[in-house]
Amino acid sequence: MGLLEGKKACIFGVANDKSIAWAVARAFHQEGAELAIAYAGESVAKRVIPLAESLGVELVIPCDVRNDEEIALTFRSVAEAWGCLDILVHSVAFAHKDELKGSFLNTTREGFATALDISAYSLIAMAREAAPLMAGRAGSIITLTYYGGQKVFPNYNVMGVAKAALEISVRYLAEAVGPDGIRVNAISAGPIKTLAAAGVGGFNQIAGHVAEKAPLRRNISQEEVAGAAVYLAGPLARGVTGEVHFVDCGYNVIGL
Repeated sequence: MGLLEGKKACIFGVANDKSIAWAVARAFHQEGAELAIAYAGESVAKRVIPLAESLGVELVIPCDVRNDEEIALTFRSVAEAWGCLDILVHSVAFAHKDELKGSFLNTTREGFATALDISAYSLIAMAREAAPLMAGRAGSIITLTYYGGQKVFPNYNVMGVAKAALEISVRYLAEAVGPDGIRVNAISAGPIKTLAAAGVGGFNQIAGHVAEKAPLRRNISQEEVAGAAVYLAGPLARGVTGEVHFVDCGYNVIGL
């Protein structure tokens, strides 16, 4: 029996087969969870739908996380299909490419609002809809963050601010839903070559530096992040909430 046998998980953020969210979906499936996959829309549908079908996922739902009605509709579909929910994975982040290069001083008002809305507020909006389906089921909400929300990284700019907002949201949400037995945690993943990472200027240099300086002297894989998600989603982490769990080969402990 798998660690997540009988659990029902809704995963947001699969964009292609290199996505962290896809690695999480595969790991959850291997551990016995039943899946629903929510994706951004038509731009990624042709990649996401075949991936979902490969795992036998029947609930594959387009959802624009900027739209509260679409988020509500997504969880209504989950409720109609399952009547409950055990796990929510939020692997969603976005900033305009122009905001991820050059000086942070050049951050625009619109770019700031967009990054915070999609990358941070969407977690709150999802949790609000998911919580009633999780109450009394020892539910687990997991989001993906990055060390750039705590320390300055070149060109990460407004996304770093968004990740900082995301991480404090994890703590406030943990307190808000804790009385219902729901846990909220974040995984802070080291640099991985994904579609989102491609938009960050100088990503290859950052990844090279981390591989050189991290205690394990390498970068991580999507599967290693997925392993942490399995832990946080399941009973082994039943006393863990409000945490930022690093999966970065130890890079965050290095001072110089």
